[in-house]
Amino acid sequence: MSEKMHGLVCLNEGFSGTAEGPSIESLDPYLEYRELDVPTPGPGKALVKVAMASINPSDLHFIKGEYGIARRQGVPAGFEAVGEVVAAGEGAEGLIGKRVSCFGDVSGAWADYAVADMATCIPVRPDVRDEDAAALLVNPMTAIAMYDEATRDGDAFIMTAAASQLCKLMAGLAKLDGKQAISVVRREEQVEAIKQYGASYVFNSTAEDFAASIGAVIKELKPRAMLDAVADLTSSKIFTAMPSQARWIVYGKLSTELPVIEQAGQLIFMRKSIEGFWLTQWMKEKPAEEQIKAGMRVQELFASGEWKTDIAGVVKLSEAHAKLPNLLAGANQGKVMLVPG
Repeated sequence: MSEKMHGLVCLNEGFSGTAEGPSIESLDPYLEYRELDVPTPGPGKALVKVAMASINPSDLHFIKGEYGIARRQGVPAGFEAVGEVVAAGEGAEGLIGKRVSCFGDVSGAWADYAVADMATCIPVRPDVRDEDAAALLVNPMTAIAMYDEATRDGDAFIMTAAASQLCKLMAGLAKLDGKQAISVVRREEQVEAIKQYGASYVFNSTAEDFAASIGAVIKELKPRAMLDAVADLTSSKIFTAMPSQARWIVYGKLSTELPVIEQAGQLIFMRKSIEGFWLTQWMKEKPAEEQIKAGMRVQELFASGEWKTDIAGVVKLSEAHAKLPNLLAGANQGKVMLVPG
C-alpha cells in the first residue's frame, strides 16, 4: 500500500456563518485536489480504500461551512463511500478485507483512502453495486429510519423535496407497505414522475391551488409526520394545516428562506412538536441489532431491484473542479459520484 494518496481537501476551517444552501458554482473557494499522507487508523477505526464516494447536499453544506460539523483545513471532505478495509486499529481488525459502506470520520471519503469508525462500517453483500453501496447510508439508511418514524403514528405522512433520491426511496417503501406518501415538489414536470416511484399524492408547491389541494388531503388522511428537507415558509404552512400531535421532522435546510411558527399555540394545545433527525446520531443511539436489521433490509431492496440509485455522473477526483459544478446544477437528475484517479 502506498504511503501517499490524493484527495479533495478543505481549504477552510470551522464554520462560515453563512446560510446560502447547497448550491455550488465553483469548488475553488472550498476544496483543493492535493497529495497527502495516507492516514493511520486508531483504535476502533478502519482504513478504507475508497472505490466510490457519493455527493449529498450535506457534503455541499459542509464544504461551505454551513453544516453542523466543523470543517478541518487540509483534511479531505466527503461523508459517504464504499471500499475495502485494508487496515484497522485495535478492535476493528475483523473488518480487514471486507467491502463496506462507511462514513468518513478522521479523514473524509473524497480521497483514495478514508478512515471510518467501525460503528459506521456496514459490510456489503456482493450482489449490491458500488453505485448503490456508495450511497447506502445517507439516503437508504435514512430512508428506512425516517420511514419508520413517519409511519409509527399512522399510515400517511408528508415529504418535502420529494424529487430527491431519499424521498423516492421512501415513496417506494410506502408503496410496498400500502402506506400513503404525500409528496411535495417545486416543479410541475416532477409530479407524474414522483407518482411512478410510489407516492400516493404529489403536489407542486408553486401551483396556485397548492394550499387548498394539500389541505384537503391533510384533512382526509390526517398525516401526523412531515419529513422536511426544505424548512421554509411552505413547510410552516403545511405544519399549521396538520392535525393534533403532528411532528415536523427536519433533516435538511435546502431553502435560504426562514420558516415561521404561525400558530405557536398549536405546540401547546394540539401537542404538535418540531424535532430534528441526523442519521449519525441515530446510528450511535440504536442497538447494533436494529442497525444490522436496517442494513440488511436496505441491501435486500437494492439486490432485488426494488431500489436503484439513479446516477447523473461519475467523476474522477482529479477532474472534480472542472466537472462537478455543472453536474450538480442538474437538480434531482440522480446522484453524482466520485472515484479515485
